Amino acid sequence: MGARPPGTYRTVARELEHEPDKIKGSRHIARVARVTTTDEVEAHLEAVARSYPQAGHHAFAFRLRGQGGVSRASDDGEPSGSAGAPILARLEGAELLDVLVSVSRIFGGTKLGVGGLVRAYGGAASEALELAGVCEVVPRTKLVIEHAYGDSAAVAAALHGAGAETLNSEYGPAVRIELIVDEHRAGDLKSAIRDGTCGRASIEP
Repeated sequence: MGARPPGTYRTVARELEHEPDKIKGSRHIARVARVTTTDEVEAHLEAVARSYPQAGHHAFAFRLRGQGGVSRASDDGEPSGSAGAPILARLEGAELLDVLVSVSRIFGGTKLGVGGLVRAYGGAASEALELAGVCEVVPRTKLVIEHAYGDSAAVAAALHGAGAETLNSEYGPAVRIELIVDEHRAGDLKSAIRDGTCGRASIEP
């Protein structure tokens, strides 16, 4: 894969549900969702279970950028490594983050064996992810700066250098600026503000 711009990560372009052709009568219904926390993962899985109560298994895998980079897979009762692992392998292979893929299996009367299950779950996940597409995301963060009027020029130069976007400005005893900046540039911005104002300005989340 080509090199990504600094500070970006890959995720799915859209959420969707996809059902490939039946395999020996069994249905494997894949859902792709964008998630950022384990609470969101649990909520999506609960919705999946409600949508397909007839499914005997709801295997899944997800990868999160936040919360320390959580990555998890579940076979949900299928033989160990036959369902969650192949789904997770597709997410890792595509370098996707903040994505949950679940595959609900409705048994069709013929056992597939471990190898057949790996192909079925992995194949459903692959097809769904291909349809969902990929996009590059630049995470951004909000900050608040308070500075003296005499430091306005130095602060303005630092904001321009970091490509920060001002959301709101308040002028009281001091200037208070709410802004948004690319996450990977926040550290440099803080340093520039500190250096440009000799530590007089404050910058906080």
